[in-house]
Amino acid sequence: MRYTAGDVVAAQATVAADKILLPIPVTKHIDGVGGLLNDGITSHSGESGIRFGSQLSTWSKDIMVSSQTPEPQSAFGDQAAVSRLFLLDLSNDHVVSLNPDGSDRKVIVTECRYPDGIAVDVAAGHIYWTNMGNPAADDGSIERADLDGQNRRTIVPVGGTFTPKQLQLEKTSRKLYWCDREGMRLMRANLDGSNIETLVDTGQGDPRPGPDPAKWCVGVAIDVDGDQVYWTQKGPDNAGKGRLFRAGTEIPTGQTASDRADIELLYDGLPEPIDLELDLKNRVMYWTDRGDPPRGNTVNRAPMDSDVRDRPAPEIIFTHLMEGIGIALDRKGDRMFITDFGGNVFSARLDGSDPKVLLVAQGNLTGIAYGEIS
Repeated sequence: MRYTAGDVVAAQATVAADKILLPIPVTKHIDGVGGLLNDGITSHSGESGIRFGSQLSTWSKDIMVSSQTPEPQSAFGDQAAVSRLFLLDLSNDHVVSLNPDGSDRKVIVTECRYPDGIAVDVAAGHIYWTNMGNPAADDGSIERADLDGQNRRTIVPVGGTFTPKQLQLEKTSRKLYWCDREGMRLMRANLDGSNIETLVDTGQGDPRPGPDPAKWCVGVAIDVDGDQVYWTQKGPDNAGKGRLFRAGTEIPTGQTASDRADIELLYDGLPEPIDLELDLKNRVMYWTDRGDPPRGNTVNRAPMDSDVRDRPAPEIIFTHLMEGIGIALDRKGDRMFITDFGGNVFSARLDGSDPKVLLVAQGNLTGIAYGEIS
C-alpha cells in the first residue's frame, strides 16, 4: 500500500549489534493525481514489518562513522577540487549541499515547490533544480542558483512545464533535459530557459495531467557521444509495467514528438523505474527502481549497447532501499550516490560493493547530483 497525506510512518532500522532503533519519519506524503504528487512510502509486510534497507540492519556503526571521515581531495594544477553532493529535500522544500562522506550538511536554498531533479554546472558555478508544483495546476518550473544558493532565479517559468522530474545538464550543447511526468513529455531548453522544446510526447491525445501512469516520463539521461536520450516511464505503483526507452536527441525530419519512429524500447516489465544515469566510458546505464521487492527498491544496471535479440536482464547491484529515487555517479571515483524517500543517503562502488550509509532520517529525499568544484 501507499500511505496517504498526513501519515507519519516510523520505520525502524536496526544498526549493527547495538540494536539502535532509528525512527524514520515520513512526512508531507501526498499520493495520486489531481493536486497530488504520487511520491510516497510503500509498506512491505514481512518479518520486520516495514522493510527498510537490509544494509541498515546489518552494517556496523563503524561504517556509519568511517563514512564521515574527511576524504582527500584530488588536485588539478595548483588547486584542489572539492567534491560536493547536492540533494533535494521534498519534505522541507530545501536544496542541501554536503560532502560525499555525509559531513558538512548545509541548507542552501529554501521554499522550493516540491523539488525533484537537480543538476550541477560546475564550470559556470550553478545548480539547477525542478519544482514539480501541483500537477493539477500545470505550474511546474525550473530554477537556478549559485553553488552556495545565492543569486536564485527562475529560468523555466511556472507553467512552462507540467510536472518536471529528473533533470540533466548536457555540457556540449549547453542544454537542460528533463522529464515531465503528468505532462507525459521529455523536454529540453537552453540553460537560460529559452527555446523550450518537447522531444517526446507519450500522451497519444490524453489530456494533461495525464491519467495513465504508464505514459508518465520520470528519469532522463543523455548519451552525447551517441546523440541519444534515454528515459524511464514508471507505470502504475508496483505494477511491473515500468519501461526504459531511448531515441535520438533530435526529432527525425518530417516527424513530431508524438509520432517519431526512432524510439527504441530497451526494457519492459520493470517494477517502477525512476531516476537514470549513464556511464558513457563503460557504456553502462544505471537506474533506481522504487517498486516492490525483490526487483524493486533497488539500483539496477545494464549495458547500453547490447543486441536487442540477446539483451541481458538488468543486474541488481543495490537492494532494500526505502522508495529509491535519486542516483548520481562519480565515474572517476568509481562510486555512486543514492537517495530514497525514507530520507537516507547511501554510497557504493559502481558494482554495488563497499556500501556505506551516509545519512539517515533526512526527510523525504528526491534528486541528487555530484560535482567536483575547483
